[in-house]
Amino acid sequence: MNLPARQLTIEPLTREAFAPFGDVIDKEVSEYFMINNGSTRRYHRMADVDVTEGGGEPIISIFQATPLEYPLPIKMMERHPLGSQAFIPLLGNPYLILVAPKGDTPDPSKLRAFLSNGRQGVNYHKGVWHHPVLALTDSDQFLIVDRAGPGNNCDEVFFSDDINVELALDSLAQQEDQRIVSTAS
Repeated sequence: MNLPARQLTIEPLTREAFAPFGDVIDKEVSEYFMINNGSTRRYHRMADVDVTEGGGEPIISIFQATPLEYPLPIKMMERHPLGSQAFIPLLGNPYLILVAPKGDTPDPSKLRAFLSNGRQGVNYHKGVWHHPVLALTDSDQFLIVDRAGPGNNCDEVFFSDDINVELALDSLAQQEDQRIVSTAS
């Protein structure tokens, strides 16, 4: 007998809410200082790249992603045990982030979903469980800063069929409705 799917609530992406999983890269809430004779704001050290364990080196890549079908049954999570991994949106499109706390395996009861406004990136700390990229727009692009080098830096865990967790976009529409109501007041 299959139990009904547990629907995940999609939360706004804030530094405080995301802190157990990594860093939010967001200039709107970051301090800066002026450089280049006063013509440039430098938003300094928004996240720490942690990739040198086991002889790793930092690399920069671009991912081009396509949206998945929603509601999305959550069947797997991955982590990078040897390094952090940052996702910075290049086209300004909102996207989803799905994470679980560090541990030997991801706990499906502790999954959390976040919505980036498209100007916020994330830096997953080493060992944090996350779902592969969850674009909401066709051919979306992300700048990725992560690790290259020796060793296995990607663990994947697939949930058993009796785990029934689902990510739906219903709560996004509710958030948008609430935002419209609050700005109209």
